[in-house]
Amino acid sequence: MDEQELSRLSDDEFRARRKEMKTAEIAHAVLIGFMVGIIVYSVAKNTWGLVTLIPLFFIFKVLHRPERNRALKKVLAERGLDR
Repeated sequence: MDEQELSRLSDDEFRARRKEMKTAEIAHAVLIGFMVGIIVYSVAKNTWGLVTLIPLFFIFKVLHRPERNRALKKVLAERGLDR
């Protein structure tokens, strides 16, 4: 969703999107923490391989999608709803 589509939403819809965004950020943080734990365990057991590379790939995929959240945060700040 780009900024033009976001600018058409009402304030209530923005509040709902912000709530969804916060929930998704918390879920992503938990997932990343879990995957980092798998990587640390893998390195501690000296088992480099797919057990280490697969979580690294998923961490990259989770962190590589911040464009959507940036646009939403920008429009929320413009409207003064970022509190």
